[in-house]
Amino acid sequence: MTTKNLAGYFDHTILSPDARRADVKRVCDEAKQFKTATVCVNGHWIPFVKEQLEGTSVKPIAVIGFPFGAGTTASKVFEAQEAIDLGAEEIDMVINIGEMLDGNLEFVQADVKAVVDAVHAKGKLLKVIIETAYLNDEQIVTVSKLSKEAGTDFVKTSTGYASAGATVENVKLMREAVGENVGVKASGGIRTVEDVEAMMAAGANRLGLSRTVEIMSN
Repeated sequence: MTTKNLAGYFDHTILSPDARRADVKRVCDEAKQFKTATVCVNGHWIPFVKEQLEGTSVKPIAVIGFPFGAGTTASKVFEAQEAIDLGAEEIDMVINIGEMLDGNLEFVQADVKAVVDAVHAKGKLLKVIIETAYLNDEQIVTVSKLSKEAGTDFVKTSTGYASAGATVENVKLMREAVGENVGVKASGGIRTVEDVEAMMAAGANRLGLSRTVEIMSN
C-alpha cells in the first residue's frame, strides 16, 4: 500500500472544545482534498459538516457520550438518533468506563446494545470507544467481546482525552477478541506514516487522527 492510498482509512477528526466554524471547515476541506473516509466531529457540527461534504465520498461522524461515557443510556440513544437525523452516517459512542471498571458487564453491554439498536434501526454504523488507557488487557478483551455480542460494527481504542491513545498491543488484543467480522479503529497519538502502518499491521482497519495533512504530505 502506498501513502496516497492511506487516507481512505482515516477518520479525519476535530473534537476540541474550542473548535470554531472556520476550523471545522478547514478539516472538511482537508478531508475532501485527501479523500479520507470521514470527518469526525461533535454533534453540534454535523449539519455544517454534512453541507460541506455534500457530493463527496467523505461521510460525517458524530461522537456520542463524549468524552467520558458517563451519561445515561437514554441520553446516548437520543444523542445518536438526533445526530443521524441531522446527517451523521456513523456514530462513535463511549462506553460507561466506571461501570466497566466495576465489572458491571451486564450494564455495559446493555448500554452498548441500546445504542447499537438505535443506530442500526436508522441503517448507520456504530463504533464503540472502549478507552483502553483505563483498562487492563483482560478488560480490553472482555469489553471488545461484549461489544461484538451487542452487535457493534467497530470497536475503537480511545477518545484522545485519556492519558494515552492507541497502542499496537491493544489493537492486537482487540482484533483477536472480535475476529475478522468486526472493525477495529485505532485513535489517539497517531502522528506518522509509520504509526499508521503499525496500527494497520496490528489489525486496525480504520484510524482516527487529526494529523492527516502532515501524514499525507510526507
